[in-house]
Amino acid sequence: MSRKKAADVENDDDEMDYEEFEGTEEEEEEGADFSGDDASVSGIEVTDLPGVGPAIGKRLAESGYKNVEAIAVASPGELAAAGSIGETTATKIIKAAREMLDIGFETADILLERRRTAGRISTGSKALDELFGGGIETQSITEMYGSFRSGKTQVAHQLAVMVQRPPEDGGLGARAIYVDTEGTFRPERLVDMAEAYGMDPAKVLKNVVWARAYNSDHQILLCDQAMEMATEHNAKLLVVDSVTSHFRAEYTGRGTLAARQQKLNKHLHHLQRGAEINNMALYIKIR
Repeated sequence: MSRKKAADVENDDDEMDYEEFEGTEEEEEEGADFSGDDASVSGIEVTDLPGVGPAIGKRLAESGYKNVEAIAVASPGELAAAGSIGETTATKIIKAAREMLDIGFETADILLERRRTAGRISTGSKALDELFGGGIETQSITEMYGSFRSGKTQVAHQLAVMVQRPPEDGGLGARAIYVDTEGTFRPERLVDMAEAYGMDPAKVLKNVVWARAYNSDHQILLCDQAMEMATEHNAKLLVVDSVTSHFRAEYTGRGTLAARQQKLNKHLHHLQRGAEINNMALYIKIR
């Protein structure tokens, strides 16, 4: 186990002009009151960045760049594709975001304060929680690996229930997002676990958002969508079960090893960045 806005600028010749998972009302009323927003932690709006007008801001938001923090840690290529702008403009926007947030070196006491905002989700097992130092931590990735039928998916289901419990009971009072790549998600298990904890099974089910990923590209897309949903819907847990199965199936043989590892490495880096930005826990399974 391991844990891992609003002035337009002159257009460059080679650049374009500047210019939701959402539950039904009934579901929101019946489910727990999990609220959230996409506001920047710093209080700076995306359209406060030089070069980002309403049109670009909208395109960026639709691609998941809803706050300055997310833009600050993006690469120029990624931001250019998301905003339909040139890389030169994207580089300027990213630089402005980093300057506004004063991203760079900081003293350890500031880091300590940020680390104190991290939460933990109980696994439901005292022994396992002790190994994790109190449960799986937000702002990080927890990787579970082991042989077939060793309980990895069981832990994923347990966490999807536990995250909904209040902090005093080992949870974070939040929702869970579950990306299922192997077809092993079973809502019946959530019902059993909810009943065991005296929770309303209907509410527990409504607060777990599930999607089946059918290939590695679909998996990456779903995980990107999950990061977009996280703050708005107060999701504090993302399960990817499993993170490697599609990559193993699609990239076979030595000749594809480099391409597979590069794609998987980029995927994991995006997940880690999303965990830090959204202060959420990531539980990934590897077999």
